[in-house]
Amino acid sequence: MVVEVEVEVDVVVDVVVDVVTQPRRRAARIAGVRHRLRSPMRGPAAPTRRRTHARQCSSHGQIGATASTVRAIASASPARSPHRASAHVTTANNASATSRSRTGRNVARRPCGREPPPVPSATPDGDIVCEAAPCRPLAAPGTDRLHPRPVQRVLIANRGEIALRIIRGCRALGLSTVAIHSEVDRQAPHVLAADAAVCVGPPPARESYLNTEAILAAAKATGADAVHPGYGFFSENATFAEAVERAGLTWIGPSPHAIATMGDKLAARATVAKAGVPLVPGTEIAVSDAEAARHAAREIGYPILVKAAAGGGGKGMRTVADEAELEKALAAASREATAAFADGRVYLERLIARPRHVEVQVLGDRHGTLVHLGERECSIQRRHQKIVEETPSPAVTEALRAQMTEAALAAARAVDYVSAGTVEFLLDDAGRFYFLEMNTRLQVEHPVTELVWGQDLVAAQLRVAAGERLGFSQGDLRPRGHALEVRLYAEDPQQSFFPSAGMVLAWREPSGPGIRVDAALRAGVAVPVEYDPMLAKISAWGADRAQATARLLGALADTVVLGPTTNLAFLRDVLAHPAFASGATHTGFLGDHLPAWHPSGSPAVAAALAAFATTRATAARGGDGAGPRQEPSPWETLGRWRLAGT
Repeated sequence: MVVEVEVEVDVVVDVVVDVVTQPRRRAARIAGVRHRLRSPMRGPAAPTRRRTHARQCSSHGQIGATASTVRAIASASPARSPHRASAHVTTANNASATSRSRTGRNVARRPCGREPPPVPSATPDGDIVCEAAPCRPLAAPGTDRLHPRPVQRVLIANRGEIALRIIRGCRALGLSTVAIHSEVDRQAPHVLAADAAVCVGPPPARESYLNTEAILAAAKATGADAVHPGYGFFSENATFAEAVERAGLTWIGPSPHAIATMGDKLAARATVAKAGVPLVPGTEIAVSDAEAARHAAREIGYPILVKAAAGGGGKGMRTVADEAELEKALAAASREATAAFADGRVYLERLIARPRHVEVQVLGDRHGTLVHLGERECSIQRRHQKIVEETPSPAVTEALRAQMTEAALAAARAVDYVSAGTVEFLLDDAGRFYFLEMNTRLQVEHPVTELVWGQDLVAAQLRVAAGERLGFSQGDLRPRGHALEVRLYAEDPQQSFFPSAGMVLAWREPSGPGIRVDAALRAGVAVPVEYDPMLAKISAWGADRAQATARLLGALADTVVLGPTTNLAFLRDVLAHPAFASGATHTGFLGDHLPAWHPSGSPAVAAALAAFATTRATAARGGDGAGPRQEPSPWETLGRWRLAGT
C-alpha cells in the first residue's frame, strides 16, 4: 500500500508511506505466531503504539517488506498558490507488484483486502495497528495556554541525541512521535526511532531544521498536536513558539513571553534586578557608539566583556583588557551577533576573573508550582562551550546553595516560568554569585540532574505542556549521590578543536553500574559538516564525587569511536588531572592546565584499528564498497529487545 499526501501551504510536503526501512516496534507474525518486541525502558507492560494502515496490514503478514516508515520531502513550490491547502491521496492495495514511490524507492505492494483509512494528515489520533491499544493522551480541557489541548503525537523539531532522548520520554508516556530531518539525515538514528519521519529540506539548517513553514507543514501532514524543540535550533526562539501556538499546536516549553524576555540579555538583566537577583556590574542599555562605550567602561572598570544582547553560547562576545582594544572589540562583537542572531546590539559587563560557572535547574507547572533541582557546575569550557558538567558543585556549601536556588526561583517567578529551565550564575572565589542568563529550554547537561534527583525532566515537560500538575513539591525532592557528564565531540583537540566530519566506522558505547549514554551513533552513519559536532554525552553516577569520577573514567576507557577524530582522549586527561580531582575548577581550567594538549598512546595502534574498522565496513557493504550501502537489518535497529513470554 502506498499513501501519498500533498499539503500546500508555503511548501509542498509529500508524505509517502513506503514499507521499506523502519522495522522497529511493529507487531510481526512469524509462522503464524504473533511475537511482541519489548524494550526494557518501556517496562514489561508497555502498550503497542498505533501505526499507519501500511503497518496495520504488515501485522497480518500481507506486505512483503522488512520495515516501514513515513517519509516526506519538503520543497519550495512557486508554481502553486501558498494560500491553497489540499490533500492528494494515492493508494495501491489491489495488485501484487513492486512499484516505485516518489522517493525513487522500490515499494512492495500486495492486496490487503481492507479499505484504507484516511490519510495521515486527516487522522490526528496517529497511526493504527490491529489489536493495539490507543495512545494515552496527556489530557487537559480547553484550548489556551492555561487550559491546553490533549497531547497524543509529538513532533520533535531537532535531531541527534536530544531527538532520541525526547522519543524515549514520549514512549514512557504512551505518546507517538514524529521526527523531522534534512536530506543528509535520512538514515539518522532519530529518524529510524520515531513513529513517523518527515524530510523538511536540504542539509543547511536554515533550510531544514530552521524552516518554520516546512516544520509546521510536517506537523499538519502527520497529525502531530505538539512540538518539542529540544535544545538549540528553535528552542529559544519566541517567534517560532508563537507560530506553533498560532497553528493550533501545543508548544512544549515556556511561554513565548518568557523566552523573549530572557532571550534578550538587557531585558533579562532588568527583569531579574527587580526581583532582587544580584547582577554583574555592567551597562543597562545597549552601547550605541564608541564614545559612550568608553565612558561606560571607565565606570565599570577594566577588564570588561562585550556581549551580544540577543545571544549566548559565546557568540558575539569579546574580552577587552584596556581602552585601546575597546572600539575594535565592539565592532567585531556586533558583526558576530548580527550574523548569529540578526541583532547587532551589544552591552558591557565587568569581567569576573576565573569564576566558576554554576547553574540552577528549575521546573514549573501552570498551577503555580515552581521547584529547583539543585545546581550543576559547568566551569570546564572551551570558547564558552561546556564540555564537563557535574552536580552538585564541589564549591557550593549548603548555605550558598540556599541563596543561589532562591535567587534562581525568584528569576523564574519574574517571568511566570513554566516547564524546564536553567538560571546560570558566575561564582567568584569569594563566594559571591551573579546572574549570567536564563536558558529557557532543556539543557544539554540535564542527564546529571536526572541521575541525582531521580526526576525525568522530559516527561515533566510533556506533562506540564498538557496542563498537568508536576505532582510533587520542593519538600518531596531529595538529591542522592554525585553525577558527572562529558560531551564527546567529533573534533580534533590538536588542531584547535577543528570539527571532524566523516563516516563512523566503529562505535562501542560503555556500560556498567551508574553509566548513562545519550547518543545518536552507529557504525555506518556519517557525521555531517552542517551541524554541531557533538556525538554523545557520557554520564556516570556514584555515591560521591570520587566514585562518579572513577566510573566515568572507566566508561571513557571502554568507549570506542573510529572514523572521525574525537576529543575522547582529551576528556580522559581532563578527568584524570589532579586539579579536577581536587575540585579546583574554573572557566580558565583548560588554559591553565591543558594549554597545549597532545594525546598519549601509539599512533600506529590507532591507524591499525582504523584500518581494521574500514575493512569490516567495506565487507559489510559487499566487496570493494562501490555498491549501494545496505540498509541496517531490522534486528540492528531494534535496540535491546526480547520475545514476549521468554
